[in-house]
Amino acid sequence: MMTDQTIQEDRYCVHQVTLMEQCSFQQSVECLSRQGIYKTAVWRQKLDEIGEQEGRRILEDLGVTPIALCAAVLLGDRSSANVTQCLAQNRKILDQAAAIGASSVIVITGGLDGYGRDLRRARSMSLEILAALAPYASELGIRLILEPLHPMVCGNRSVISTLEEANQILNAIDRDDVLGIALDTYALWWQSDLQSQIEQAGRRISHLHVSDWLTDTQDLRLDRGMPGDGLINNRQIRLWLEATGFNGAVEVEIFSKRNWWRKPADEVVSVIRQRYASCL
Repeated sequence: MMTDQTIQEDRYCVHQVTLMEQCSFQQSVECLSRQGIYKTAVWRQKLDEIGEQEGRRILEDLGVTPIALCAAVLLGDRSSANVTQCLAQNRKILDQAAAIGASSVIVITGGLDGYGRDLRRARSMSLEILAALAPYASELGIRLILEPLHPMVCGNRSVISTLEEANQILNAIDRDDVLGIALDTYALWWQSDLQSQIEQAGRRISHLHVSDWLTDTQDLRLDRGMPGDGLINNRQIRLWLEATGFNGAVEVEIFSKRNWWRKPADEVVSVIRQRYASCL
């Protein structure tokens, strides 16, 4: 039985999106370094503002490791021309990840745009595109990390909503050398069988994203809470994951239009450091 539940500081990680509105790319990395957090997930919107070469320079100069680039989106509409275009766009994202020294790209499927109500077809196409990207990712030494999202965004952001569905896709492609899963507690905390699904996925889960579900959520995507302020037992989920052998970063990822994006960056990260000790 685990008695020491403390997260070592070398596992602290804060996604750039947590400081999306108040910081430029450089300001966010400077803040993390100043606060003693040396891992981040880079967000493409921020990277596109300055380019890969400058982004890599900033990260290296400040000693912050980009453990992932967020996010690739698999689905365009169903025409073959747009599928080809989607593959080309995602290969470009993989190139960006390699250019900044990230080891992973977080992947979401995208929604039903162009697929009408044909959810089965959209899921099948997302599997096909992910499988087609795997060889190129392998060439670059980049892992593709599939992230299921909450069913509230099935229509517009992700046609897979459970850990079981993500695991089924990885079973079908059979490329565990290059594919993995991101468990986002905000997206999956509601699953009644989450512990058993974590056990079944096992070491395929290589990224853990944490935030909180507020009881008075006003925006289902952009009103995430700071860990400890809502309903999610993030620590319990982490311990379930660690029981399977997971020892990766615990990645705080907060979209917070009405609260945390309005606060000074150093205040936000200081609170995050406190929450690592108290509830993560």
